[in-house]
Formats: sequence, C-alpha cells, structure tokens
Amino acid sequence: MDWGKRNRLARLLGPDGKCFFMPIDHGYFQGPTTNLERPAETIAPLDPYYDALFCTRGVLRAVINPVASKPIILRVSGGTSMVGHDLADEVLTTSIQEIVRVNASAVGVSVFIGTPYEKQTLHNLATLVNDCEEYGIPVMAVTAVGREMEKRDARYLALCCRICAELGATVVKTYWCEHFERVVQGCPVPVVIAGGPKCETEREVFNFVHDGMQRGAIGINLGRNVWQSPQPVAMAAALHAIIHESAGPDKAQAVYDQVVHGEK
Repeated sequence: MDWGKRNRLARLLGPDGKCFFMPIDHGYFQGPTTNLERPAETIAPLDPYYDALFCTRGVLRAVINPVASKPIILRVSGGTSMVGHDLADEVLTTSIQEIVRVNASAVGVSVFIGTPYEKQTLHNLATLVNDCEEYGIPVMAVTAVGREMEKRDARYLALCCRICAELGATVVKTYWCEHFERVVQGCPVPVVIAGGPKCETEREVFNFVHDGMQRGAIGINLGRNVWQSPQPVAMAAALHAIIHESAGPDKAQAVYDQVVHGEK
C-alpha cells in the first residue's frame, strides 16, 4: 500500500485501528430525513465522538466547515430514490477529479448483490477502485439490500463482503447478523458494521455493536440509531466507549445514563 493511501486510512481510524464513522448521506435517496433536515446542526454536538463523516458532495459543500471538519468519506453512488422503481438501480455520481477536489479521505459506493442490478453496481465498484487506486484513495463498499432486509444473514453477507474484497474494496460496510464471525472470517479486508433500521432501544444497539466488535469488526458506520435517538449525544458517547474503550453493553449503558443525567 502506498504512502498516500496509508495516510488517508490513518486519518479515518483511531490510534487503536478502530473506527466510528458517522453517515449522514441518507438524503441522497430519502430526501430530508428526520433529524437530518439541517445536517450541520445535527452533527455538531456529536463531533467529539466520531472519527469520520460519510456524506455526499452536496451536503459537504453546503454545510460542512472545511476548516474544522473531521475526515470525509464521500458517497459517490446514487441516482435512485424511495419513490423510484428500485433502490438498487444506482450509478456512479462523482468523478475522480471531484473526489480529489474535495480532498476526500475515502469514498463509499453501494452494491446490490442478488438483485437485477448486481452486475451494474459491482461494475460501479470496480470502476471506482480502478480510478481511486491511481490516487491512493481508499474505497468502502457498502453491501446494501434496499428494502429486502430479510437478506441479512451470515451466508448472504459473507458472499457480498468477499465479492467486494475480490473486486478491490479497501474496507466493507455490512450489517450485523447472527454468526457474524463467518462474515468477517471470509473477508480479507476490514469490515465495519452498518446500523440498518432504527432500533427500539439503545440497549439493542449496544448489544449488536459489541457483539460485532467481539467477532472481528473494526468499527461501525452507524447514523440513524444515533441522530434519531432521543439522546443522540449520549448514544454517540456510549458507542465511542464500545469502539475505542472496549466497553461492554453494561458499561456503554452506564456511559449513556451518565451523559443523559449530565444533560438534564
């Protein structure tokens, strides 16, 4: 791995090699998502806890302070919406020149394996890897499933992650599932855990994140379960403790409760 790529990865990860990525890219297919109507206001109090921000170039330029920003993972696939015919029908939306221009530390692209758009989205990934390797820019493949959440089992996700790694992804973002170690063990590049749908309680989030870390993930890329929480700062602090302080669910709950009590 060349110096530039290693340097960009070092910006994204903590000194412990683990990561807490904060995605706020949901508007690219959902529009003004609840609690992301004003993204800059949403993430400002969370800034001390996450390591990198995952967003689109539009939000980056419109509302993110270029002077004091955390490292950026740039969302570079899209072209679909919640009201369109199929969320999987994505294309690459951002050129390598634009990626370099905004000084992204990495890029992210979705793949939809097992859909009619499998080949198209895997080609998007391969094309992006080809372009980004020339400039030393890491590529995060996102194993998206659209509305078909029942696909989130170890066999399917292990298949997706391995294919993404084979096509050159630097890191893969995927969902937690039972037997998550099978997903990680079959993937020769690091795996980060996606949040998926919003959970009912904070303890559900602490449990699956801790379990995934114990089974080999290097971190999380988790948004809705933080900034749609009734206590987003407490959630961010608790998840930071799991990722970077090896806290278990009980300790994370204690951090959450302490922050909530302090906020009151």
